Amino acid sequence: MTLWPGCRGGNSALSPSWRPSELSDPYADFMVGPRAGNGVCGVCFNFTRGYERCYSCARGELLLAAVVPISYSIGGEQLHRALVGYKWLGGEVAQRLTTELAAVLWRFLAAHERCVAAAAGVSRFELVTVVPSGERGRDAGHPLRRLVGELVRPTQARYRPVLRRSAVSVQLREVHPGKFEPLGTLRGEPVMLIDDTWTTGASARSAAAALERAGAGPVAAVVIGRHVNREWHENDRRLRALPAPFNWSRCAVCDRASDPAPAARRS
Repeated sequence: MTLWPGCRGGNSALSPSWRPSELSDPYADFMVGPRAGNGVCGVCFNFTRGYERCYSCARGELLLAAVVPISYSIGGEQLHRALVGYKWLGGEVAQRLTTELAAVLWRFLAAHERCVAAAAGVSRFELVTVVPSGERGRDAGHPLRRLVGELVRPTQARYRPVLRRSAVSVQLREVHPGKFEPLGTLRGEPVMLIDDTWTTGASARSAAAALERAGAGPVAAVVIGRHVNREWHENDRRLRALPAPFNWSRCAVCDRASDPAPAARRS
């Protein structure tokens, strides 16, 4: 795996002297902010051939009040490698990637959680949880739980491990209401559901089904990376047309209302 500026190894703890911007700034060089528009799925921001929804989001009940990806995660490129590496590399590099991704999520939520809440039709999220791992053996120790529950200050106090992987056998990329099971009963609380990657959305939608069964109110999914492949159809051209570098002051849903012409574009 090739490392990049910002992936330095070392202590994984967020030092009190560090600001999230210090760790997340290098990511702006390769993050790509999704934007609504023609040929973009109105749910998950996947690129389409002019359809309002992509194939995955057009199938079945969505069960999510909003889906907000922070960035596109382009297959084989830097954000994608970080999102894979923090889970699978181990050691100091994985610790560092976890800290950096926590800084990305922290910085985004500090600026845009209100946008996410507005998109979901709620004033705030009383509860924050994560999409469990699809593998039962990895679920309890999944680094996303620590990232959201310990490292990201905007979510620390509201985080609860509400779901776990069930014993139900589920096909890859299948939306299944029994894939996850709730650990208790909810009382209509709006829930911010966080995942690291959205590919087809099957895991997040399955988690939303379990949250609904538990009694949750509106559920909004925030994902660090919306996975896309640059080589698929016209994705390369579409990605290059998006503003560069990544703009921390804008998000996918606040840009639905206003989309000024970008000052710079990817060459």
